[in-house]
This record gives sequence, C-alpha cells and structure tokens, in this order.
Amino acid sequence: MKEDSAAAAAPVVVRLFLVDDHPLVRDGLRARLGAMPGLEIVGEAGSAAEALALIGPAQPHLVLMDVGMKDMNGIELAALLLQQQQQHQPAPHIVMLSMYDNPEYVQKALQVGARGYVLKDAPAAEIVAAIEAVSAGGTFLSPAVSKKLFRNQTPRPLLTPRESEILSALGRGESSKQIARDLGLSVRTVEAHRQSIKRRLGIEGQAELIKYAVEHAREFGGQG
Repeated sequence: MKEDSAAAAAPVVVRLFLVDDHPLVRDGLRARLGAMPGLEIVGEAGSAAEALALIGPAQPHLVLMDVGMKDMNGIELAALLLQQQQQHQPAPHIVMLSMYDNPEYVQKALQVGARGYVLKDAPAAEIVAAIEAVSAGGTFLSPAVSKKLFRNQTPRPLLTPRESEILSALGRGESSKQIARDLGLSVRTVEAHRQSIKRRLGIEGQAELIKYAVEHAREFGGQG
C-alpha cells in the first residue's frame, strides 16, 4: 500500500519532443528547457520526415514544432500527426514555434488542432508558460500574436451572458468539467451551451470553437 501511495504521489513528467530544421535552435531549446522541473525531452527531429518516423516511438505528451521547415511546413506536419492518431496511443498536444506572427498562420495552426502558438523571439518564460498551459489541457498564444488577431477580428454575434462566460472560460483553456464546477452547472448543461454557442457563431468543430474562444477571449471576459 505504501508503494501504491508513493506512486500516486509521484509528479507527472511531461514528455517533450522538439522539431526544428535548425540544429542551433534545437540546441537552444534543449538548453532552456532541459533543466525545467517536470519536463523530459524524449527526442528531436530536424525534418518532417524524421519527425513522422520518430514521434510515434518516443510517445511524447507534447511536441514543440517549427512552422517554417523545408520539406513540409509545421502546420501540415501537425495535421498529419494528429490524423495518424492510433487507437491505443493518443496524439500529442502540439505547440507551434514560429518566426511569423501572421494571423493566417495562427488560424491555420489552430484549425488543424495545434494547442499553442509561440513566437521564436519570445522570452524563455513564454515558451515555458505555453508548455505548462498546453500540458494542463489548455491553450496558449504569444501576446504579440493575440494582439494581431484581436485587431483583425470582426464584429461578433450576440451571445447570452451565460454563453459569454463559458466562451471566456474556454478561451482560458478550461475544460467543460472545470467550467461546470466553477459555474455550479452540470457538465451536460455546459456541453449544451457549447453546442448553442457553435450554432450562433456558425462554427462546426470543437477545434474551431476553441480557436474562436482564444482569439476573442478579451471580448467576453467582462460579461456574465
């Protein structure tokens, strides 16, 4: 029983895989992140082909992936990795690492299922924050990226105060279970609100809903 208790109390180690076609960038990331508590770098790749061959066997929880690679861009690679999810091996969460703050790149990355988008010139603390947020089941965008998305946003449809609360919580990376607990609702009620929000916004999938919530988080934060 004591052994079981010790195992249960052991901290969860996040398994991280690095993908970037510049060895110096990978070296820098390894140096910055390798000593981070609760994080283990389980592999790295310098091309999309190498990543496709190595990520499965490495079984990472999270992949930090460059957008601008020569053989295939990181957004296309992310889509492939997430499509190749095996029944007994959940797909890793993906955080894009990029020189580009173009909203079109960010939107495409979120549409294919990436959970974060961080600029390469961001401080190390920002990359760490992205890893922590996404590992915990949330999402993360570099502040500079968020500002560009907000500047390009279009007028939003009218939502009820409750729907605004829930969309704001989704933008902060909260799950339906967390939202239900915080708002005193059942998980089924939260899911019903999520469906209603998607209908009002003309959104089809869950990834697109999360993308919209992240992009428009500040609009809904003060409502409800």
